[in-house]
Formats: sequence, structure tokens, C-alpha cells
Amino acid sequence: MKRILLIDDEPHVLSAIKRLLRASFGTRIAVEVFSQPELALRRVHEAAFDVVMSDYRMPGMSGIEVLRHVRQVQPHAVRMILSATSDFAIIQQAINEVEVYRFLAKPWNDDDLMHQIQGALARADEASAERKLADAMRLHQGDLSAADHEARRLEALEPGITKVEWGPHGEVLMPDLIETIVMPTPPEDP
Repeated sequence: MKRILLIDDEPHVLSAIKRLLRASFGTRIAVEVFSQPELALRRVHEAAFDVVMSDYRMPGMSGIEVLRHVRQVQPHAVRMILSATSDFAIIQQAINEVEVYRFLAKPWNDDDLMHQIQGALARADEASAERKLADAMRLHQGDLSAADHEARRLEALEPGITKVEWGPHGEVLMPDLIETIVMPTPPEDP
């Protein structure tokens, strides 16, 4: 199943795009939405995405900063920016620094937006097929070990799974996965 990550500080924008995607693709794709870039970046460390689309102007972090981080963690994710800005310098920076596939304007045309997302998904499929073919050739030629091939496959499924942090005494350090659990308060007795 294809996976798309949408990041925008405006919840109504996220809802509108998610509705469009559901109408166009049904259950053939999984869509995750985040209005806080920091939470989206945490999610990028947990799950692989085919396409990541971010708003450009958000409080605390620009779309270019978000996609720069996405590129470091998931270099094969197709990156897109959706923005109301038409500043050529920003568009150029997005293309040059984070290799965005498309820079789309707000407000958008629904048909054009879906066409661009379909193109991004097709690009992700093509790039994946090319990587698999290249790895198979490297494996066949002996330029890639079976262990490295498997590590690449696992990393594509679960970003960060092959990265291990070592402590000063040789111990494996576990990532900080402790979350605050909010327990519901029990109803008061009448």
C-alpha cells in the first residue's frame, strides 16, 4: 500500500486534501496528516512514506526545513511543497536544497493537485523499481553482500531500523520511546 504524509499548520487544508485523496484513491493509499511539523518528523522515523507534502510557511519550522529532515531520514520519499508564496527565491531554494518534485500553489485546483500527487506516486514506484534492479545487479556481481542487501530492504520498510547507537561501555542505547500516557479520569460517584 502506498503511503502519503501531509504536513500543514492549517487543519482545514489537511482535511480538504485528505478528502480529495480518499475520493480519488479510496483505500489504495494510506494518508497521515500532521498540523505540527515536529510530530510529523517523529513519524518519519517510524514509518516509510512514498510521498511527503509540506506547507512552506508554518510556525517554528519552514517546509524546506521539514523536507530537509525528511530527505535525511527517507531520501527516497518524493517531496512536495504546497504554499501560498510565489517568491522565486523560495521556490529555487526548495528545488536546490531538498529536491522537491513539485512546488504547488495555494489555492489549488483539485484536478491538478490529484494529477501531481499521482505523478509523485508514479515517480516513487519508478525509483523503487530502479533501486531494486540496481541492488539485484550489485548482489549478482558481488558488489553488494547479502547482509547489506537485506539491511537496505529492512531500512526501506522501517526507517532507522538498521541504525544502532552504542554507549560508552559497548551497550546498545535504546531510542527514547517513553510517551506520556494520559489516563481518563474516572467518573465521580453521584
